[in-house]
Amino acid sequence: MKDTILNFLQKHSNTLKNLTDWVKAILFALIIVFFIKTFFYESYTIPSTSMENTLLRGDNILVSKFNYGPRLSLMKIIFPFLDSDESLFFRLPGISSVHRNDVIVFNYPINEKKNIEQRTPFIKRCVALPGDTLKIKNSHVIVNGDILEESENIEFNYFIRTNKPFNTDSLSDLGITEGGPVMDMAHYNFAMTRKMAKFIKKKSNVEEIKIISEDSGLYSSNLFPSSMYYMWNMDNYGPVVIPKKGTTVKLNKLTLPLYYRIISVYEGNIINVKNDSICTINGIPSKTYTFKMNYYFVMGDNRHNSRDSRFWGFLPEDHIIGKAVMIWFSTDRFKPTFNKFRSDRWFKMIR
Repeated sequence: MKDTILNFLQKHSNTLKNLTDWVKAILFALIIVFFIKTFFYESYTIPSTSMENTLLRGDNILVSKFNYGPRLSLMKIIFPFLDSDESLFFRLPGISSVHRNDVIVFNYPINEKKNIEQRTPFIKRCVALPGDTLKIKNSHVIVNGDILEESENIEFNYFIRTNKPFNTDSLSDLGITEGGPVMDMAHYNFAMTRKMAKFIKKKSNVEEIKIISEDSGLYSSNLFPSSMYYMWNMDNYGPVVIPKKGTTVKLNKLTLPLYYRIISVYEGNIINVKNDSICTINGIPSKTYTFKMNYYFVMGDNRHNSRDSRFWGFLPEDHIIGKAVMIWFSTDRFKPTFNKFRSDRWFKMIR
């Protein structure tokens, strides 16, 4: 038996050596991929229209983790294929901090039944930083009293009234793909940029064009913080101060709707509430609270068609994955096979 095994090994020694070399090569490649994915870049596919016209559905983007510093878990490094314990998360230093107007990828905060890194990846534009005061007035974002510089790709829903029907094919050539006629063929709603709207306004058959904006004081109950103390809507929102690490706030019936989730869910405290006021935090009577983390306010570039901070509140810093830097590949699944590749978007930097 021993001789048989020796003979087999001698006869197939080259084959076994080649197999061993292949296994080593595959393992080495997997380690390299894991290293790049963990510390440098990861690829994501855009699934929705919430960031149009900056990002289109079907864009494949590279997300830089070393910009803000890679978010790591000790357990994930040791056992990369096992679920991580959130308590062991930490972030290495990055080459920069988050800036206003950065396009960032993060784990969707409203799903505490899963570990942070298992929550759905979202992509939005950061419009306000920790400590900023944010206000939206008539669709304009105002930060610390100044109107935020707006990307030319920001879209809004527009109402258009015409004296004869539009050629919708010509609109699609301009990049206007969302919307259509309402009521009759003389009234339309389209999502478009301000630049597109100026171009459409010059058409001879257009009698009126305007942003569909909710009036100030009109209350939207589906928006954060979903409280009658805050009569806010998508186009007129705030003012609200974005929580900053180390900042202390008073706790009362006015501030509780804004900060309850931060204190209880994101920062892991047990709150006892009575008559709309906090009685105790972790059993201790409390009239103030000091934030343990930084938070951000994010919005989609498709302003009227995006579930963002206006709906679910502040973005915790430990949910941020990285900065979206480049579209490396793009396809349109609604186009025929040979026309689906959007090569004009390949290797396009994201701004």
